[in-house]
Amino acid sequence: METEFQDGKQEVIEAWYMDDSEEDQRLPHHRDPKEFIPLDKLSELGIISWRLNPDNWENDENLKKIREARGYSYMDICDVCPEKLPNYEIKIKNFFEEHLHTDEEIRYCLEGSGYFDVRDENDQWIRVAVKKGGMIVLPAGMYHRFTLDNENYIKAMRLFVGEPVWTPYNRPHDHLPARKEYLDKLLKPEGQAVEAR
Repeated sequence: METEFQDGKQEVIEAWYMDDSEEDQRLPHHRDPKEFIPLDKLSELGIISWRLNPDNWENDENLKKIREARGYSYMDICDVCPEKLPNYEIKIKNFFEEHLHTDEEIRYCLEGSGYFDVRDENDQWIRVAVKKGGMIVLPAGMYHRFTLDNENYIKAMRLFVGEPVWTPYNRPHDHLPARKEYLDKLLKPEGQAVEAR
């Protein structure tokens, strides 16, 4: 399932190494020169992604196949923008706190766009831009954060296995089993597990 629905994915999901600037979190934060990352690199970090048809998501057989194959029984849709999200400024700052979950984080962008920031095996920030049609799965135990871009709008489907548990564990929470399991899967080339950071 992970290798299906990949046509045109680069048009809706792209990634790059971030600079260290403290400027507005909604800016692209490219390094100079820009360092784009092939999407295969995200796969190596445990991130799964697809391109689907958001204009017909209610009847999309591909989305149905993914949900059935991966057990995503729960689904809801949220609009993240100043007009529709109560306490927008507070919530957007909370989303941008580096954290992990003990379950996967699954997001399908139906409209708008946003950034998911993740760490590579050397603890460097990678910015993953997701646009309309992009669906992304961050593995349990992976430190990450989310922000809108300067368009200030995303309509996203949230999926979950079973009843949703949205608990964020802000860094550091390296003692959690989900973190240890994630690091065990993220092996260094010589076969040694990455140390907890």
